[in-house]
Amino acid sequence: MSLDCFRHLVHILPQQAAVLATVIATTGSVPREVGAKMFVEADGRIVGTVGGGAGEAKVIQQAQAVLAQGVKQRVTVDLSGNMATQRPTEGICGGTMQVWLERWSGTGAIALLHTLLHTLDSGQSITLVTPLALDQAPYLLPADAPYPPHAFVETLYPPPVLLIIGAGHCGEQLATVAHQIGFQVMVQDDRPEWANPQRYPQAAHIWHQPIAALVGEGAIALAHHTQLYVALVTRGYPYDLDALQALLTRSTPCRYIGMIGSKKRVNQVFHTLQASGVAAETLTQIYAPIGLDIGALTPAEIAVSIAAELILVRRGGSGRSLNASSPNGSSLIENRPAAPNPTD
Repeated sequence: MSLDCFRHLVHILPQQAAVLATVIATTGSVPREVGAKMFVEADGRIVGTVGGGAGEAKVIQQAQAVLAQGVKQRVTVDLSGNMATQRPTEGICGGTMQVWLERWSGTGAIALLHTLLHTLDSGQSITLVTPLALDQAPYLLPADAPYPPHAFVETLYPPPVLLIIGAGHCGEQLATVAHQIGFQVMVQDDRPEWANPQRYPQAAHIWHQPIAALVGEGAIALAHHTQLYVALVTRGYPYDLDALQALLTRSTPCRYIGMIGSKKRVNQVFHTLQASGVAAETLTQIYAPIGLDIGALTPAEIAVSIAAELILVRRGGSGRSLNASSPNGSSLIENRPAAPNPTD
């Protein structure tokens, strides 16, 4: 994650320079997306990745030259596998990546990083400009300022926060999976014997006060966080109502609200909310029942189902099997043996 790279960099810059490798353009099929980052230190250690393999090895080698000479450069990673080209290829993914190598050092870079991290940690986005020129350093773009030419401009977003409301068995499993897929985990439950660091070691924060105190107007914790995802895995109907009444009135809408429960429980909650004045259109923001339909039964399987839906919302996608999208997918599915029934 970009934020992890920047956090690491702010710690090492007072002692040494480092090179930031950023994927600034791609064509065809490649292992990383535009904006993917990797820092390279003088001893060859790296934080992050631009795809691994021979292509990444090439970037690391060139980064050492940038560190030594201080001259930025653009590196082409050819993954086309086309042996007819005049340059060597680093893989057979089918595409190419353009990677920009920028040497970071000095007090100006350290100050920029502190501002960047403070903004992201407060839940707000920030725009970083990397001029594609040898005589200009990266800088932060003021709000509403026009994008400059001949530069790589990217809006950096705060890490997504998953607020788990309800610290039961499903919540415990969900915290583990969500942490692994890059979410900052926070937990709310009024029972300290359930919501505690022993059961939720991944949680950045654990709260026992009412949910409105965390997300409502004037709340300190999460009132204006722009990347807030919420999973309601509570122990009952009244807790769902309290949470939804607070979440649906946030001035900054949640990126995702999912609620566990049967269709009967979901319908009961929705009818009660509508009776209290919540518009039916507003309720369409809620993913309920929560998760993707993968036949999940156990708390761990349910956690995977929810995590898959979180990725779907965050990254986009169809939710279909990748196999079904392949030319032979339908025939493969038709001929595949049925999975055993877990109740047999």
